[in-house]
Amino acid sequence: MLSIRRITLVLFALALVLGGANAQRVLKYTHFQPGSEDQPKHAAALAFKEYVEENTGGSIRVELYPASQLGDAITVLQGLQLGTIELGVVHDGPIAEFFPPIELISTPFLFENQEIAYQVFDGEFGDYFGERMLDEAGIRHMAFADNGIRHFTNDVRPIRSPADMEGLPIRIQPSPVYQRLVESLGASAITVSWPELPTALQQGVVDGQENGVTNILAASLYQYQRYVTLNGHVYSVHLYLMNPDFYDSLTAEEQQVVDEAIVIARDIHREMTAEQDLNAEEILSGVGMEVTVLSSEEIAAFRELAQPPMFEYLVGRVGQDWVDRIVAAVEAAQ
Repeated sequence: MLSIRRITLVLFALALVLGGANAQRVLKYTHFQPGSEDQPKHAAALAFKEYVEENTGGSIRVELYPASQLGDAITVLQGLQLGTIELGVVHDGPIAEFFPPIELISTPFLFENQEIAYQVFDGEFGDYFGERMLDEAGIRHMAFADNGIRHFTNDVRPIRSPADMEGLPIRIQPSPVYQRLVESLGASAITVSWPELPTALQQGVVDGQENGVTNILAASLYQYQRYVTLNGHVYSVHLYLMNPDFYDSLTAEEQQVVDEAIVIARDIHREMTAEQDLNAEEILSGVGMEVTVLSSEEIAAFRELAQPPMFEYLVGRVGQDWVDRIVAAVEAAQ
């Protein structure tokens, strides 16, 4: 007959086994857009959460933190390295402090359209990018999604040529790439963080800024900017990034579910953002902005000023091999 003590030990061991089998891991997922379904980042996050929780049988619980609830981009990137955040969707600018080759994507007028960009992101270049980011920054790159095709807005005058930008103080995100871009076109580059941008525009700290339609709408920047020029100078991206230790701790089946959920989220994110980009003139005029649409010849005038100094900077920043890789990837996609 088993003693009371022995029975107790057996039951305790059984409880540990059952508890381990039913252990639930929490995946904290953060992004910077408002937590509403009309926002591409949040619609994508909701789809990710539903797919992961349903297809892992509840072994992973996804907690969503929209609207910068876990801190600014630098804080999130540090959290991804340390493991205090499992998944973050972060825009390209701040990533440069952690992995400089991201700046290649911001080369002015690099992609003619979304299709070419997606082929580059989802192909050999994207795979190489992810491998190097993991090795050098300690963050696992999962996917590229859209942050919108970026355009210039201001509250002073329409911009149809680089000469129209002369002397305008333009807000940029913290990035030497955007500083060089704006200054190459004759404007003054002033760094302002994303949460502070609406106030900076309202108070006249800057006369203009550059962003995609999604962000212009998300932060209601049209309230402070009368003019927008659809010059499409940079194809901006969001990166889906994960803490590598968390990913490696998952079973093979759980990793497959997460990988599939990332693709679902990425495609929703891309589709919603691209739809806004393709209808930019209608959308922005509908919220009261005066829209200037440029011809290919007018866009070429911007490209001729902005692209050469950017390539010179990028060679010094990340090396000729990286520059050659992305140029070759774009040419192959075209």
